[in-house]
Parts: sequence; C-alpha cells; structure tokens
Amino acid sequence: MIVDCHVNVWEDRHCTEMFLAQTKFARPGSVGIKADADTLHAAMAHVDKAIIFSLRYGDSAGVDGDDEVTATAVAKYPDKFVGFACIDPRMPNCMDLLVHAIEDLKLKGVKFGPIYNGVSVNDPRMEPIYRYLVRHDIPLTMHMGTTFAANSVAEYGRAIHVDDVARRHPDLKMVMAHMGHPWYEECIIVARKQPNVYCEVSALFYRPWQFWNILKTAEEYTIAHRDKIFWGTDFPFAEVDESIAGLRNVNAVIGNSGLPPVSNETIERILHSNPFAHWWHDPKAKGL
Repeated sequence: MIVDCHVNVWEDRHCTEMFLAQTKFARPGSVGIKADADTLHAAMAHVDKAIIFSLRYGDSAGVDGDDEVTATAVAKYPDKFVGFACIDPRMPNCMDLLVHAIEDLKLKGVKFGPIYNGVSVNDPRMEPIYRYLVRHDIPLTMHMGTTFAANSVAEYGRAIHVDDVARRHPDLKMVMAHMGHPWYEECIIVARKQPNVYCEVSALFYRPWQFWNILKTAEEYTIAHRDKIFWGTDFPFAEVDESIAGLRNVNAVIGNSGLPPVSNETIERILHSNPFAHWWHDPKAKGL
C-alpha cells in the first residue's frame, strides 16, 4: 500500500499572479500549477490513497483555496481521495468554517500553515481549534519548515514550537510536514519524545544532500523504525514517480564516500507507511 499524505488541490481561479511569480523559487526545475480534481486523480494513479487539501495562503504564497473544492474532489473520486480542511486562524469565522468542513463536508483532518498565515502554533487563537480536533478525533497536519513565499514569518516554521503544543494537548495527533526542513533536527527530536507527534517527507528528495542527512538523523534518533515518518509528494510541487525514485535513491548522493547509507528497511518502511493506522484514535478510521 502507498499513501500520499500531502497533496494540494485547487482550481485555476485560486491561483493569483503572486503565486505564479513565486513558485519559480520553490524547487530546482519547473513547478506545475494545475491541481484540480481530475489532474490529481491522474497524477495519483500509482498510489492507493491520497490525502488532499486546499490552501488558504492568499496573502503569502498567493494561492487562496477553500474546503468546498476539497470536498467536491473527494465526492468525485471517493476511492482515491481523503479530504482535509484548511484553516486560517486570523479569519473571524475560522471556527465556523472548521465545523462546516468537518461536520457538513465530512473532511477527515486539518491542514495549517503557521508560516503562511503568520500565526504561531502557540498563538492563543489556536487553542479552541486544538480542543475541537481532540473532541472529534481529527489529526492536524502542519507545514513545518521554510517556504519560498516572501510574505511569511520564518520563525513560525520551526518544529521546536510543536513540542509545547504536544505537551498541552497529548491527545491531539499532529503531523509535521516536510520534516521541518532545514530545521529537521528539531522535527526529529520532537517526534521522538512526543507519542502524539509524527512527521513526513514530502517535497524533500530534490534536495538530495539534505534528504540523506534527514533520514540518517531519523535513524540515529530511533524514529525511522517506529512508524513516525510518512510518505508524500506535495503535488503539484513534486510528482509521484520522482518522489518514489528520490526516496529509493537517497543514498546516491554519498556515492563511495564511506558515509553510512540509509537502510533499505527505512526507505521501504516510509514508502509503504500507513497514516490511517496512526493518525486517528478510532480503529474504524483505518478504513477511511
């Protein structure tokens, strides 16, 4: 089984000129911007399930989606997609939108970008959100790490702040996207010490030296074999096949240097990881 735990969905109307201008700095090579339901379904042909969400990052990244586009995509391809809501805690109706997304649209998780929305994970505005997610057994995926977006608060991308939230809310399942790059050590130490915190490797393979360091550090800190790390692409910023190849070829960057390789067990364990067995408390959620 292969689950892509990090897939963006939006319509062309959600992408502003600022988004088009900034994505050229997202990664080496070109970045696609098509991410509608049909495009996603075709792109996800080689995965069993894909967790999808739309982004409310209009004033930073320049893409401003909504939960309805996510719900519509799930309804069109229910066997492939699992939908997450996206929150912007600055919005005065944030809680109303969250309740609508979970209770009316039946989305199964939440995506939050502290660095994009300019709201720390320790901001008081997050507390009612955390309490709601715990009551309803909803996992929270957070963009952790840096970004190409100029109008963002870099400090809020540091994974070390998640430790505070994990201690206040031990029943809240939290997922740190992108391994908190380039502060991946912070991500790894928080995931190691907090049972309710996980991480994932989306959009990392195209920085091969950093990617090898991340996975070796995860092995050295004992989280690589504890079902703490999950696989994803961050489509459309990365494709499925290149992300799989990038993971399986992570050791190419060290060549014959004598540096220790990432184990094949770690590589395959991440690729075939199953978030549905870990991110929800309810055992029935495994069949999402």
